[in-house]
Order: sequence, then structure tokens, then C-alpha cells
Amino acid sequence: MVLLAAAVCTKAGKAIVSRQFVEMTRTRIEGLLAAFPKLMNTGKQHTFVETESVRYVYQPMEKLYMVLITTKNSNILEDLETLRLFSRVIPEYCRALEENEISEHCFDLIFAFDEIVALGYRENVNLAQIRTFTEMDSHEEKVFRAVRETQEREAKAEMRRKAKELQQARRDAERQGKKAPGFGGFGSSAVSGGSTAAMITETIIESDKPKVAPAPARPSGPSKALKLGAKGKEVDNFVDKLKSEGETIMSSSMGKRTSEATKVHAPPINMESVHMKIEEKITLTCGRDGGLQNMELHGMIMLRISDDKYGRIRLHVENEDKKGVQLQTHPNVDKKLFTAESLIGLKNPEKSFPVNSDVGVLKWRLQTTEESFIPLTINCWPSESGNGCDVNIEYELQEDNLELNDVIITIPLPSGVGAPVIGEIDGEYRHDSRRNTLEWCLPVIDAKNKSGSLEFSIAGQPNDFFPVQVSFVSKKNYCNIQVLHFS
Repeated sequence: MVLLAAAVCTKAGKAIVSRQFVEMTRTRIEGLLAAFPKLMNTGKQHTFVETESVRYVYQPMEKLYMVLITTKNSNILEDLETLRLFSRVIPEYCRALEENEISEHCFDLIFAFDEIVALGYRENVNLAQIRTFTEMDSHEEKVFRAVRETQEREAKAEMRRKAKELQQARRDAERQGKKAPGFGGFGSSAVSGGSTAAMITETIIESDKPKVAPAPARPSGPSKALKLGAKGKEVDNFVDKLKSEGETIMSSSMGKRTSEATKVHAPPINMESVHMKIEEKITLTCGRDGGLQNMELHGMIMLRISDDKYGRIRLHVENEDKKGVQLQTHPNVDKKLFTAESLIGLKNPEKSFPVNSDVGVLKWRLQTTEESFIPLTINCWPSESGNGCDVNIEYELQEDNLELNDVIITIPLPSGVGAPVIGEIDGEYRHDSRRNTLEWCLPVIDAKNKSGSLEFSIAGQPNDFFPVQVSFVSKKNYCNIQVLHFS
């Protein structure tokens, strides 16, 4: 078999992308492709057309044609098998079989074509091998990234250690100078407050995906890479600068890939003299055939005071929760006052809240297996068909008072089968061919948009599309616990 060229062209014979495997001028290939539509016989369903010098082997793809130009003495059966492989490669890189999409990914297609044919002869490769070759996966790069992540973790650990030393030194200095007792380990001075201040309340509900432990890095020899974990004055200066600006040094999650960071951060908010943040995190697991296996909710009210004259304020909390959450106040908060009047204040009136520090004054927890507490339900129905599986996924909002933002529903896909064929969809989608996942993206789910569906077809078995993972954020909290005002 001698394959002269492989091309994707329109029905009018216009070449969109063409790869020649033998020496051939541009004028020659454009002339062959321009003559191709005129040679086709519409009355018969042939997959090849012959002329005096070459043979066209083609396959229609919606408004386009995948065309192989071969010599007349080539094996037609091998030509057809090669054509099928070319036709499977194109959906792997292009979401839609349209001219602009083909042009946008033309170089990816050319690289894939070169893996199939070399010097006019078919290579013994399959679709999975082509994907591996074009990705150019490097073991050395993985080792380098693992070493760099280890160095970053060491640098963060050193930063946290320095931050603790600074906090301890500050507490010791305040004890020796002002003799002021601390609140929850934070030093502060008692200053009386008079007038009112602006109050900002920020509420976030954030669902967590199941955490995936990172693969342990292979031990490597001596490296000349930059040592981020080396001790020096840079870490001290960086921490001092953050502390001077009023920032709180907190430990960050490590060992996660950036693409798996599905949590959507809230936009920056102007900080006033008294700032409160209400945060809730929901983690739940449901069975494939229905039923809630476990649901955990953790909530907290964080208080941050930037002016010491408001150090003795009291927060008026409204609790309209009917789900049975367990409330717990900070040890330095007057629990009797909170139980009787729903007020959050200090036990000792001589003490004051710390300044420029986030303090958790109230937290709550809910753990249940009651299905009626699920805020958003997902139904995944894969059904086998002649060419693979037809998958139908539906969502429905159970809590009408919630408004979910940046919802991402991630469906795993079988490897080596190409991109799914999307039928109907509410919202948008993203296909990650490297991780073999389909992400269904919905900007808002609320009472006006409480249900939707996604239908797609792909080769595979019903078990290939589980587990389905969901992540979202919300500006409204799940439990009806709010801060009304402060005094």
C-alpha cells in the first residue's frame, strides 16, 4: 500500500487540512481534491473512486469528507481500515466536525496523521497509542515536577513554622508589656467601643469532591534545581510583610493537582471595621441506585475586627434552622447568653476580641442519611446500544431557596474511545481527553432553573460512567443561621 495524501475537505473539494506523505506540489494536491467531488457518482454508495492515476478512498463526515489518495495498486481493504482510523482520530481533537474547528486544530491533526502513516505506508498503531505519542509524556518531567512540589511543600512548612514563632514572640511581648490576657491564644488590649460600624456578612456554601491522595514521588538523585525550601531571610521578610498588612497565615492544601482544584473562590470583599463571614461546607455521597449514604455539613461564623474600639461588640444571631444542626460556641464566648438571647459575646467583660485576626465564634455540624436533606440530586442513566452507550444525566434542585453557582458535574469516560457525541444539553460542556472526563458546566441553578438534562453517546459500558462528582458554590447558606446586627 502506498498512501499519497490524507486530507479533510469540503463537499466542494476545498482542502481544509492536507498531509502529503510523498513529494507532491501544492498545485497537484489542490487539483486532485478539486476534481474529487466531480468524480463521485451520487447514484451509488461506493466508498472509493478511481481515475487513471490515483484512487480516492473517502468517508462522509456531516458536511465534510475524509479523503485518502492512494495508488491504484494499493490494497483496498487496507485502505478502508486506514480510513476508519483517520476518521476516529478527528473527533479526538475536534469537538464539532466543522470547517472552523478543523482549521483551529489543524496542527494536532497533522501530528496524529504522521503517527498513522510514515513515508506512504501504514504504521501498526491504534488510537490509544496515537494519543500517547502525541501527548509526548515525559518521565523526566514528572520527576522534575515531583521534586518541585516537594520543595514547595518544604517552603510552606518553613513559612508556617516562622509564622508560629512570630505569633509566640508577639504574645510574649504583649504579656510582658501590657499584661493583657489573650482571647483564644490571641493577645489583645481592652478598649471600650462607642459608635456603630459598617458590617459585612459573607456566606459561602461549598461542596467538596472526594479528595484524591497524590502519588508518592519516586526517589531521585542529587538535583541542581532551585531549592525553594532553603532557609534564609526571604521567608522571614515575606511573613513579616503579610503580618504587617493584617493577613492571617494559614496552612494551605498541598499535594493536589491544580486541575482538581474545583473549589471556586469568592471575589474579594471590602473589609470594614467589623467583618463577618459565614461559611458552610457540604460533603455527601449517594449510591448509584439512589439513597444517601452519608452527608456531613460543617459551618462557622468568622469574626474579624480591624478597629480595637469595637473589641467588645455582641453579635445578634438568628437561628431558623429546622434540620437539627448541633451548635457550638467558642470557649471564651458566654454560652448562657447565647442560649437565652442568641447573643455572641465574651464571658469576661474585661477582655476584647483580637484585632486583625479571624476568630471562629460559632460553629455548627450536621450529619445525616436523610434523603430529603440533599440539596441537589443527580440521576445518571446509561443504557447500552448497538454502538456503545447512550447516557442521560439529569439534575434537580431540591432546596428552592438556594442558588447554586459555578456548578460542575464531572462524568468519567472510558479511555481510547474518542470524544462523546452530545445530543441535548442545558448549559455548556468541556471534554478532557487526557483525563477522560466530561465536565457539564452550569453557571446558575436556582428556583427558575431547578432542573436540566444532558444526553450524549459514546462507546463503553454502563459502569464506565461512575462515580459522578459534583461541585458548586452558593452565596446563600444551607442552614438558616444568620447574623442580624451587632451592638
